[in-house]
Amino acid sequence: MPVKIDFKKKLKHLYNPSAIEVTIVEVPEMQYLMVDGQGDPNTSQEFKDTYQILYPVAYKLKFMSKANGKDYIVPPPEALWWADDMEDFLAGNKDKWKWTSMLMVPDFITPEMVEEAIEFTKEKKPDLPQTFTNLRFEKYTEGKAAQILYIGPYAEEHAVIMRIHQAIGEQGGTFDGHVQKHHEIYLSDPRRANPAKLKTIIRQPFI
Repeated sequence: MPVKIDFKKKLKHLYNPSAIEVTIVEVPEMQYLMVDGQGDPNTSQEFKDTYQILYPVAYKLKFMSKANGKDYIVPPPEALWWADDMEDFLAGNKDKWKWTSMLMVPDFITPEMVEEAIEFTKEKKPDLPQTFTNLRFEKYTEGKAAQILYIGPYAEEHAVIMRIHQAIGEQGGTFDGHVQKHHEIYLSDPRRANPAKLKTIIRQPFI
């Protein structure tokens, strides 16, 4: 039986940051299943649909990989966030937010495997055709980034985001929120966890 890879442990510096201080990391190129969209994640059906399709495709890939001798734990969900006017993002004008929902897949997953997994899942999820149209498989490189583990409700992240921005400034760094996008990794299931105990990695790439 193949050893099951846990990327939260293998890439501990990326998936287990300090909750006390902002740390600087170098994020390598990684590959993801991605779906783009726009709107308030609390009310957008489009946003809810994305993970209904990302997870089935991701788990099909996991089972395909296991059959080929490489097993792994599906990594936690992630998302990139921005707005045409970044003031709308910082001010919490969520109807104007844009996002990319993502699930990381290992580097031994191939485009051919992804295509097969998508076709398989299409047959199982015929009620989500638009989401399939937007789904893509893409490599993404962040490079240098500042991050911290935030514990608490999503609606109260602002102060922590400002801490990250301040730390970037202290490093002499800058970023364009349309290019170096605000990145969140969700370690807790919001359907089950107490909002005060939600664990989210907040990451901001910079140059």
